[in-house]
Formats: sequence, structure tokens, C-alpha cells
Amino acid sequence: MSAYIAEFIGTAILIILGNGVVSNALLAKTKGNGGGWIVITTGWCFAVMIAAAITGRVSGAHLNPAVTIGQAVHGVFPMANVAGYIIAQVAGAFVGACFVWVFYKDHFDAETDEGLKLACFSTGPNIRNPINNFISEVIATCIFMLAILGISHPDSGFGPMATFMVSTSIWGIGLSLGGTTGYAINPARDFGPRLAHAILPIKGKGSSDFAYAWIPIFGPILGAVLAVYIFKFLA
Repeated sequence: MSAYIAEFIGTAILIILGNGVVSNALLAKTKGNGGGWIVITTGWCFAVMIAAAITGRVSGAHLNPAVTIGQAVHGVFPMANVAGYIIAQVAGAFVGACFVWVFYKDHFDAETDEGLKLACFSTGPNIRNPINNFISEVIATCIFMLAILGISHPDSGFGPMATFMVSTSIWGIGLSLGGTTGYAINPARDFGPRLAHAILPIKGKGSSDFAYAWIPIFGPILGAVLAVYIFKFLA
């Protein structure tokens, strides 16, 4: 149970800081308005690092259903615990998104662009092409999962630097591959906040775009599983 609670808290912190930097960069009248993609990707890097540092010793800091499923397929995580981890992660992401809305409520109220408001919760493509958007999420998550497997391997030599290196991989993937879909690479990171967007009484919020939601759910899962088989082949 402590591991499930850690995944809930860790994912909530991940979203508070991750979606927090998006809100700071995008919403009207914030101190960070107009910060741009470098600020957003850097903020997500630190969000992962902080959340993992807090919860890693308890749960392994998966904070991501794709990572949990990938680790289970890899045989280093009990399949029986997968469902509990995923429920905790999605719930944590939902609660984290609610905190972001409370924190930036005045700025959500001041913002008139529905798309920018949704972007502070969930991902979306700049050019809507479901097949290409799906492929983008598969590739980005595959590289992320390969980085996790390589960095966490006993022979990697990273040791206590592993959390820092995994977090840095988030930064690199965002800078290189985030321009198409916003690089969800995490089903909970997208679905939990998207659900919060749909439920919260956000002024002038518009659609939550659930028609797109399957892409940042199944794309990352497939990418993580592919990464496991690629890693096994390389070994």
C-alpha cells in the first residue's frame, strides 16, 4: 500500500510541477508568460527529477503506466501490482491537475484562448494526423523507456546519478521530439489531467478533446513494450 500511495503522491507532484510550468508559460498575465518551449521542457525535466527523488525509494518512482507495464513485461516488476500502480498514477495526475487549476485560477479566468487552457492539462497535436501522432508517441516513449532500462541497468555505472540521467532524457526527448504532439509519453500524465479539465468548472474551457485521448494512452504503452524487446535483443 505504501508503494501505491507513493505513486499517487509522486504523480501528483509530477503534474503540479509539469503542468504548472505549462500554465506559467502559456496563461495570460503570468510572470512566465511567453516563456516558450525551452522553459516548458526544462520544467518537465525538473518535475520528473523532483517527483522521482521524493518517491523513488518507496515505489521505484514509475509515475507512468507505460513505464509500469514496460517493467512488468521486462520481468522486473510484479504483474499483480500493475493495476494498482496505474490506478494510483491516474488518480495522482487528476489531483495534481486540480491543484494546478487552483494555483493558477485567476490566470485561467483571464485567459480567453480555449486551446491554451486545455494545453495546461493535456497534450495535443499541432498538426492533427492520428496515425502520425500515434507514431510520434510510440517513438518518443520507446526512446524514453530504452533510456530508463539502460540507465537503471546494474552495469550502467550511473548509480546515484540514475534519477538525474532519466530526468535529463525527458528534457532531451522534449527538445527533439516534442514538437508534434507535446510528447505525453505517459498515459496518466495526459488522461488524469484531461479528466480534470472535463470536470472542473473552468471558465470558458471549451472541449476536453477525448477523441484524441487514445493516442497518448496507447502510443506510450506500445512504445514502452517495444523498448523492452529492443533492449532484450541488444542484451
